[in-house]
Amino acid sequence: MFYMLSFWFRLTQQCFFLKGRQTSAKVQHTLVRTYQVVSSASADVLWQKIVNLADVSWHPLLSSTNAPKGLIAKPGLIYQAFTRLLPIPIPIRIFVERVSPREVLSFRIFPVPGLEERVTYQIESTVCGTSISYSVTLRGWLSPLAWSLLRPYAARVASALAKAAEQAAAQALPGQRRIRPRPSQDLLGIGLAVIGLASLSLINS
Repeated sequence: MFYMLSFWFRLTQQCFFLKGRQTSAKVQHTLVRTYQVVSSASADVLWQKIVNLADVSWHPLLSSTNAPKGLIAKPGLIYQAFTRLLPIPIPIRIFVERVSPREVLSFRIFPVPGLEERVTYQIESTVCGTSISYSVTLRGWLSPLAWSLLRPYAARVASALAKAAEQAAAQALPGQRRIRPRPSQDLLGIGLAVIGLASLSLINS
């Protein structure tokens, strides 16, 4: 009788243990994706695009924010943004988690109960250009459903950032660009200068 009770006790413990493991596996969903591109824009220009919280016109997922113009991302800052995915503008809370100037910027986003999103931008200068890494981490039981909606847009964030920074850099060039004379114009100028000097020497003589 004692051995029978011990057997049932051990069997019950194992069943509860397995059930607990299956339940936790169903509840704890985590999805991580990283996208990387190389841009011809400098790290400074890219960084200014990312930390400017008021201007998200380049972002495939965000349409606008409530950040005042000129507000720069700082650790601990909380603001609201509106996504392009919903026809009705519903604000979502965004928390600035980490800021390493010209290197790393990470946000925590809380769209709805049961879902938490972490977004990380990483910038690194290389011999081929400036590397942009965009990572998305989703946690919560709504992660699979949310990712099915976010995936097409999240895949374009890094490339959209690179394109916007390159356009900003190109717009800043015309004011700094100088017109260089053509080689034929240089030779003509030298010839005229020689003729002028020769004429002056003849007049003086």
